[in-house]
Amino acid sequence: MSKEDYAVQMRGITKTFPGVVANKNVDLDLRKGEIHGLLGENGAGKTTLMNILSGFYKPDEGEIYVEGKRVKMHSPKDALKLGIGMVYQHFTLVPEFKVVENIMLGMDVVGKKLSLKATANLIEEQAKQLGFTVDPWSKVADLSLGEQQKVEILKVLLRGAKVIILDEPTSVLAPVEIAGLFNVLKQLASQGKSIVFITHKLNEVMEICDRITVLRSGMKIGTLNRSEIASTLDIIKMMFGVEAEPALAAEVPKELGKEVLKVENLVVESDRGIDAVKGVSFTIREGEILGLAGIDGNGQKELAEALSRIRSVKSGKIYFKGEDVTALSPADLYLKGVTYITDDRISEGLIQDFTLAENVVLKDFRKNGVKRGLFIDWKKITENGRKLAEEYELAAAKPNSLVQTLSGGTQQKLLVAREIGGDASLIIANQPTHGVDAKTTAYIRKKLIESAAKGAAVLLISNDLDEIFSCSNTIAVIYEGRILGILDRQSATRENVAYLMIGVKKD
Repeated sequence: MSKEDYAVQMRGITKTFPGVVANKNVDLDLRKGEIHGLLGENGAGKTTLMNILSGFYKPDEGEIYVEGKRVKMHSPKDALKLGIGMVYQHFTLVPEFKVVENIMLGMDVVGKKLSLKATANLIEEQAKQLGFTVDPWSKVADLSLGEQQKVEILKVLLRGAKVIILDEPTSVLAPVEIAGLFNVLKQLASQGKSIVFITHKLNEVMEICDRITVLRSGMKIGTLNRSEIASTLDIIKMMFGVEAEPALAAEVPKELGKEVLKVENLVVESDRGIDAVKGVSFTIREGEILGLAGIDGNGQKELAEALSRIRSVKSGKIYFKGEDVTALSPADLYLKGVTYITDDRISEGLIQDFTLAENVVLKDFRKNGVKRGLFIDWKKITENGRKLAEEYELAAAKPNSLVQTLSGGTQQKLLVAREIGGDASLIIANQPTHGVDAKTTAYIRKKLIESAAKGAAVLLISNDLDEIFSCSNTIAVIYEGRILGILDRQSATRENVAYLMIGVKKD
């Protein structure tokens, strides 16, 4: 095929962030009129690569060709002018605006200045060509998620996009909405549009994609035509590799004690009001590290927030040491010995403008050791911060250091230290080593294992299979809000877990 037969060609794309190589010498060819699946586990580099193609990031190395011509993009505006648009996993519509108002936003970027009425006519015409209807005058907040997604697609099309990037487009859709989306994508491809379809769901790949490319650890593993895929195992091996399972850490407790956490038929809604956790049940005992494996967006965060009581429970029960704590406040649950390591240290875990010592005492300032009557004992707080900084090897951190001045790894260690530094009976750790270097990762894992050895129960939520296999006594897998399997660590294999992570149960 000649260069002109390709909508996009990416050559030798490399992108690094501090301490992380997100993409390393990646090539990607996108043909005109094809639906191209882009697969890989979390952190494989898929979204980074597409953020480069959509102009959000600039590559450190490499070249991009659009319809055979080398281009340089400095912003999403440049990408739109070249006919490249991206529909993100989390929609970027303004809920209180009408459909036509949302679509008009930014149209001047590509030189289109139209009236509301003219834009509404274009919306209706474009939707009709794709086989669906949409009311341009409806408020976005009144639309279903499937309808909102179609609005997002119309938005990039009416800005002139010939290449449409969809990031996990089915993650929030009901089955009937997914079928409608697929019809739209097939219609677009038949009109010569090129589509990049980022997903983890192999059944969708086999149904909708003409070709697939798999990334792992920032590198391209390969590209296959759909006809070349003998079975889903071919893709699973490309996504997860065939390396042997990591050895179980010697320090992980083998003997388990009394039941600490019991979850019964738990149902939890997402921020969008959709059931994100669907009837989950499991138990964790003293000394047990239950590793919850899964690809991001399958209900892990909602589950963690419900167990720590910062998110409401729709139905089901949570028992802590035999007591029903489903309706307790986060503060009351913390006082009983339940701690939560959030996956977002910046927005949720730490206050960046506070000092290390102030962040350490955030949850403990009511305790007698910290307060004197109505007053806070700042001398005691500073001393606690100093001791914790020494114990957890917080590099160059002083009690009066502002958190925002600390490195990401040091901030993460501070968050972990605060949550497990006391006498926690249950530790809920959501992606505790995400975005930190190998040394910090090993340190955090060691501390979680030490906590379990002292009798704590640990729920380790991670999409890193090495972490799951090296730290856990028991492994559970969550997919689309349901626990698909709970496996003993000694008998679990990476292949079995990888299958379950993408929703496939082996016989």
